[in-house]
Amino acid sequence: MRAAVFNEPGPASTVFQIVDRDLPLTGAGEVRVRIVLSAVNPTDTGTRAGRGVPDGVAPPRVPNQDGVGVVDAIGEGVTDLEPGDRVWVWDAGFGRADGTAQEYVVLPRRQVVWMPDDVDLTVGAGLGIPALTAHRCLTVAADGPQRLGPGALDGRTVLVAGGAGAVGNAAIQLAKWAGATVLATVSSKEKADLALSAGADAVINYRDDDVAARIRELSETGPHLVVEVDTANLDLDLDVIAPGGHIAIYVAGRFSVPSFKAMMKNATLNFVLTYTTTPQEKANAVAAVAEAVNAGAFRVGEEAGLPIIRFPLDRIAEAHEAVENHAVGKVVVEVTAA
Repeated sequence: MRAAVFNEPGPASTVFQIVDRDLPLTGAGEVRVRIVLSAVNPTDTGTRAGRGVPDGVAPPRVPNQDGVGVVDAIGEGVTDLEPGDRVWVWDAGFGRADGTAQEYVVLPRRQVVWMPDDVDLTVGAGLGIPALTAHRCLTVAADGPQRLGPGALDGRTVLVAGGAGAVGNAAIQLAKWAGATVLATVSSKEKADLALSAGADAVINYRDDDVAARIRELSETGPHLVVEVDTANLDLDLDVIAPGGHIAIYVAGRFSVPSFKAMMKNATLNFVLTYTTTPQEKANAVAAVAEAVNAGAFRVGEEAGLPIIRFPLDRIAEAHEAVENHAVGKVVVEVTAA
């Protein structure tokens, strides 16, 4: 089989090689998946560059955590999947040398999630890290649901910063599916159109509008939950958040906390990294995201606010560079034919 490999960290343009490898065999409790689309996330480019989430695995590595494809073989003890089933996979390359940028990958059963035949495979490529991160951000509140579903966020207002990003898009879709009123911030009209297509009730262009004033116009209480992509927004978040509200931060970086503002609101700052959530939190996220997908409540494509940007496997370096250059949309690598 063909696989993209890097033998040392470095720039995408110089470290990637396309190589032939032996077809991996399945062990007990494992599933072999023929990968159709391999998704590229910022943590994937970080790992390749040598600054990713530490997981104790050194190169050589096949990159990319997320992907979608078709079950090719099952190991002993796997009874609820069969060859030909369409599936999406998560955390394929975390703590392992083999991610999804290869024609076949073998994973534990729990990391392989069934999809209905009537759901386009492209949808599966938009799941994994973005959707599971969004689910955790939307369930961090101590007084909120542990798992999303229809009605789980009824009566709550959610503010999604960066509503045109992959996590932002997933947060909008999942929050709307769960019954929330969703506000989103973006930096351009084009991105506003994407966030509205994802289902946001209102979108605020922070380059043109007074964001705090607009949020106060749109929400009497202020947001109960903030899904935050930029810690520079904390002052604003604490200005507008509802008393007792929660801010879920899923980006890394050093910053100062306006603690008095947080105290006045009795607000909570929560830090989210999907890789290191508890097994129960991960199971809840996977189950909820699968339910949303199977119900047709999670979509991808420009009409759903998440344009798909495709590269063949031979051009995986360009795919990684597109993510590093902040491409708007979901970058995927075409590994095998659908």
